[in-house]
Amino acid sequence: MAAALIDGRAAAEALRQRLAITADFFRASTGRAAGLATVLVGEDPASGVYVRSKGKATREAGMQSFSHQLPVDTREADLLALVEQLNRDEQVDGILVQLPLPDQIDAARVIDAIDPAKDVDGFHVVNAGRLAVGADALVPCTPLGCLHLLKEQLGDLSGAEAVVIGRSNIVGKPMAMLLLGESATVTIAHSRTRDLPAICRRADILVAAVGRPEMVRGDWIKPGATVIDVGINRVAADEDGKTRLVGDVAFDEAREVAGAITPVPGGVGPMTIAMLLRNTLVAAHRRAGLKVPEDL
Repeated sequence: MAAALIDGRAAAEALRQRLAITADFFRASTGRAAGLATVLVGEDPASGVYVRSKGKATREAGMQSFSHQLPVDTREADLLALVEQLNRDEQVDGILVQLPLPDQIDAARVIDAIDPAKDVDGFHVVNAGRLAVGADALVPCTPLGCLHLLKEQLGDLSGAEAVVIGRSNIVGKPMAMLLLGESATVTIAHSRTRDLPAICRRADILVAAVGRPEMVRGDWIKPGATVIDVGINRVAADEDGKTRLVGDVAFDEAREVAGAITPVPGGVGPMTIAMLLRNTLVAAHRRAGLKVPEDL
């Protein structure tokens, strides 16, 4: 029997509807809407589409969207000055600087300059450290979305053996911390892991975030495992030359073995923007001295 499909679009839409209600309550309680500021440097087409979609989703959820687009030759000092301005702006609860940045700008310096209380990407070292020690933190959106899908599919994750393929600061490491927080037993695997297929075959939960098209094969997967495919890779199609999107998992093979699996597209991707909205509302509540609603 083929694996159940984990519908990220449906899960994201349900979450966004709840967030819109929470945003209305926040506005009624404070007299203002929660605000998200996005900063895009340059004109990368993919980044531009992504930033615009974030702004649209923010407005649809009943929050304010502040968009800042800077030319590709912007100096690092000027970007840091804008970040500092947004840190001081009382209407802004969340700041997102779209990555990657042009070569003349040190992304680490920019991330470090963001007020951790407004760091809705969850990349600041303060938020990373708080997550690592189990304290309240703003968590990177993609792994938080993955956790949401896992808990919806499986409920209690306690005791499950989880393998995360990938050790990035954006997905792999925070994903492992989140799973540890749910009392799963976690292995972080990566490009130098010995006998990676054997490691993966132990996993009740397999999260693939390695950025290699269809690297994880069907025979790497434990029968009945839950597979979360974070990868979004554009590859050439067959005869017509059109490109197509695939994940880090060989989907057709994996679906014959797994118990449940996220598709690409339509799995993890929609959850990322939903969790960005969630993080913005969490930041807004904390800054206003309000209790964060439990359903966030």
